Amino acid sequence: MATTDKASPRDRLLDAAAELFYRDGASIGVEALCRSAGVSKRSMYQLFDSKDEVLAASLERRRPWYEAQLRSPDAEAATPRERIRYVFRRVEENAAEPGYRGCPYLAVLVELKDSEHPASVVARAAKELLRGYFEEQAGQGGAADPALLARQLVLVFDGAGARAGAHIERLDDGLVTATVTTLLDAAGMK
Repeated sequence: MATTDKASPRDRLLDAAAELFYRDGASIGVEALCRSAGVSKRSMYQLFDSKDEVLAASLERRRPWYEAQLRSPDAEAATPRERIRYVFRRVEENAAEPGYRGCPYLAVLVELKDSEHPASVVARAAKELLRGYFEEQAGQGGAADPALLARQLVLVFDGAGARAGAHIERLDDGLVTATVTTLLDAAGMK
């Protein structure tokens, strides 16, 4: 898909990277990336030192979208329990979208396996943000062990997204929210 709009070469590269890396994985070549972005390799290397940096920058650029997925539209009125459940309802909704491949940050961590890779650093920070959000909500909601509940919720989040992204599991039957409700109940969440 060649990008033909008036976006800057940097923006076109980041847009193409987000789409290609999410759809096809981090092994996409520089040629395919530049062709999709409508940018020469020379231009890419003037903007970024490497394809790895393009991937990291595209993931960092996506963070506001990712964080928005965590926030209930009525966050002020919602209870911590409702805020957590909202995240999982969004997972269920997103999984029903064509082209859904699961969490882009988890995908990068699994594919790259190199904890020092620039994209892995960005992806780990995003996953830590999610765990921290769950722990904060669990603490506010009176969970007996907020840190443990947060870890459990991340496992459900990542597992559900990965299975749905691999087209092994459908999430339209409420299993994810039912599982999360059971964890919240067991943890004593209000």
